Amino acid sequence: MSKAVKPFLKWAGGKTQLLSDIEQRFPYAKEEKFTFIEPFVGSGAVLFWVLNHFPNVQQCIINDVNTDLINTYHTIRNDVDALIEQLNIWQSEYHALALDIERKKTYYYEKRADFNTKEQPQIQQAALFIFLNRTCFNGLYRVNRNGGFNVPIGSYKTPKICDAPNLRKVSEALQNVTILQGDFEQTLKYAQGNTMFYLDPPYKPLSASSSFTAYAKDEFNDDEQRRLKNFCDTLTEQDYPWILSNSDVSQLEDNNFFDELYSDYKINRILAKRAINSVSAKRGKIHELLISNRAAA
Repeated sequence: MSKAVKPFLKWAGGKTQLLSDIEQRFPYAKEEKFTFIEPFVGSGAVLFWVLNHFPNVQQCIINDVNTDLINTYHTIRNDVDALIEQLNIWQSEYHALALDIERKKTYYYEKRADFNTKEQPQIQQAALFIFLNRTCFNGLYRVNRNGGFNVPIGSYKTPKICDAPNLRKVSEALQNVTILQGDFEQTLKYAQGNTMFYLDPPYKPLSASSSFTAYAKDEFNDDEQRRLKNFCDTLTEQDYPWILSNSDVSQLEDNNFFDELYSDYKINRILAKRAINSVSAKRGKIHELLISNRAAA
């Protein structure tokens, strides 16, 4: 790749700002050969950082349970020009409504309804995913109990819906990436030799009222967090290094869930700036957890 590739999505909880902290704990040096596996890829901030900074990475495997997200990765890799053509049309139409708030709202909610039918052709569905991500409130991805995307329109006047140069770079970067959709445990069979796992599951809510950020209709609850910890134990038993990020639930309530669950591993508290909170006073810098099973290279 001639220039650095960056995430093509805005993503609540994205890891761009934590990359320096992840780098400090990364188990392989720049010149080493290894396989990188990301079972909860999200916006791919860590994936693209690895592709940009580790020229000898031999294989990358990404996975996510979100079908529309993975469809979008596939579409960017395989049909980026058609995707860009559609996004450019919608960007022009949306920007033309910048001063007409009501028509702009109608346009957004029509696109959201189209997306939720799940009946669009693959390229159209991927374009809708990106359109909604760039125009909704804070790049939040949230679904209702039926799996319908229900985030309201954002306040951006003329958001960049189509970043064609970066989409083409993403397409190039993904050509040799294995893209999976499904449960995180399926990624284990791709591990061999020097293999690094980065795990960024749906965060445990900091309070009962903050669980509005449901990522999928099947909630990633405490039982799922425990199943993920068992997966990390399996990785450790097979001698694969991993880094896991999650919320630091101890800071807003007397909750030692992760401190107890991962007591056998290295737990680091990292400052991160987060804008997603229904209470404005709780926006800003908060602690997040970076948990790992091995020292840095």
